[in-house]
Amino acid sequence: MDRDRDESGRPRNARARDALGRPLPPGAQGEPRIPDDLSLPPAETLAYAQDLLSRGSAFHAHEVFEAAWKNGPDGERPLWQGLAQFAVGVTHIQRGNRMGAAALLRRASTLLAEVPGAPYGIDIAGLTATGAELADDLSAGAEIDAERLRPRLTR
Repeated sequence: MDRDRDESGRPRNARARDALGRPLPPGAQGEPRIPDDLSLPPAETLAYAQDLLSRGSAFHAHEVFEAAWKNGPDGERPLWQGLAQFAVGVTHIQRGNRMGAAALLRRASTLLAEVPGAPYGIDIAGLTATGAELADDLSAGAEIDAERLRPRLTR
């Protein structure tokens, strides 16, 4: 069977996905996907992702950040990659994968901590602290309240 590939030949998975980004059986109707080629200015990227996070759609916020990471300037890659990993960490909490969530949140916090300043008004310090606190609580077996999974991206 031929694998679905993008224009550059990279493999992709075009299967429908549920609200948490899990692939559904072939032919199933899933959630609308964020286009891979989404290209928004940073302020719109942040607003879109914030809306998704606020609605509990961390997987889709991750896709928005991933598009910014892949389609934005190379110098901003660590910023968008860190935000994408943070959103995936939240997605793993929502899916019940505590160990994977803790690992991704720590990785995201490390990446974000290396971003100088607060580009585009992003609360780098707050997100870094939130990611580390969530990871520590997950590792300690603490319950995570759903409100903690809706972080504010900007100050």
